[in-house]
Amino acid sequence: MSRKVTIVGFGYIGLCIGAVLAEKRYDITGIDTRQDVVDEINAGKTSVSEPGLGDLVREATAGGRLRATTDPSAVADADVVIVTVGTPLGADYEPDLTQLRSAIDGIAPHVRPGQIVVLKSTVPPGTTDRVVRPALETGGLVAGRDFSLAFSPERLAEGRALLEFQSIPVVVGGVTRSSTEATAAFWREALDVDVIEVTDAKAAELTKLADNLWIDLSIAMANELAMLCDRLEVDVLEVIASANSLPKGAHNVNILLPSMGVGGSCLTKDPWFVHHLGELHGLDLRTPQVSRTVNESMPAYTFGLIESGLRAAGKSLETSKVAVLGLAFKNNTGDLRFTPTKDTIALLEQSGCELAVCDPWVSAHEALTITEVPLSATVEEAVKGADVVAFLAGHDDFRRIEMEELAGQTNPGCLIVDGRMYFRRSQIERIRELGMRFRGIGR
Repeated sequence: MSRKVTIVGFGYIGLCIGAVLAEKRYDITGIDTRQDVVDEINAGKTSVSEPGLGDLVREATAGGRLRATTDPSAVADADVVIVTVGTPLGADYEPDLTQLRSAIDGIAPHVRPGQIVVLKSTVPPGTTDRVVRPALETGGLVAGRDFSLAFSPERLAEGRALLEFQSIPVVVGGVTRSSTEATAAFWREALDVDVIEVTDAKAAELTKLADNLWIDLSIAMANELAMLCDRLEVDVLEVIASANSLPKGAHNVNILLPSMGVGGSCLTKDPWFVHHLGELHGLDLRTPQVSRTVNESMPAYTFGLIESGLRAAGKSLETSKVAVLGLAFKNNTGDLRFTPTKDTIALLEQSGCELAVCDPWVSAHEALTITEVPLSATVEEAVKGADVVAFLAGHDDFRRIEMEELAGQTNPGCLIVDGRMYFRRSQIERIRELGMRFRGIGR
């Protein structure tokens, strides 16, 4: 199989895919409408925050295996075309396919016989057949006969995208059987991973939505368990660990962990995609509404832990300093997309407290999308004289903090709030031995 791949949409996912394939000696061209992104890639740089990605981009561009352009005609030279443009939520939680339609219309005149076209953007089931296929066939070529067309869902997690792209199974569903087989053969050769061939593109499209609905639901269940554990004075992590020991079906029970909220572009929108899909087919699907309602409530619940924790110590937010450690929604990344910390910080700002924020993974400029409070240069600066230290991300940088030092830098009786650190029981006991107080979600 030839090794020329064009990726349409060179954002986070597109660039991660392109960089990995370039490392595997594929010849990669990325197409993006943003000239600044194109210029950055061609200079061997990227502002995308993903561990290891910068090195791959630099090496691939230097080796002539990776380049970017705004010209959609670059598709004509490819053997495989991968589409990874964004599909955000529109009005009334309806999926907005504007970017996808524009991208497909742009490349349609340049698709040629023998190519494989793979859609990876998260879309409602039926989109590959009803939207993408007709647009690509306007020039007279027929999908499944003249070129292969398939859907292959993107299932990568921020912070682990490069590793997961090369390890987790790939799902493929084509508009014809031959399209499925051709696309599956490409992925097997490119990545040497398990490839799951499903009946058609619609099944593959729904696979991605099912994955994210399950994740969101399991987190929502964990969060409601945590709320109950708070009232019962039981440690939710202990409950979850023991509950997950039960074999059920082919696997054990697998309740995920609670946290101060769910972020990212997938989990925050895909359940609503499923809900909207149900409405289109006359169904009032309850689970997407439940998972989103519960998880969207967690930033306010976390704020409530801070407020009630101070009140229990005879303090008020208006006269207290709160240090927030962590802005990103995912540990050990600077990813601020739909981060739940934004809502907690907004409530803290409204409370009138003295607020400090710190995240070593986030630049001062990026932090302005979350709050106008200047980003503290160091943890020490942020926590000095604090009445509350709220760990809203579990970065490794924060795990290296010595509690003895923290006790000496903060005000006496400082409240430690665990939003995503999952402190061990021995650590919590040490916090209390040092005269600090502790509150966690379900802890």
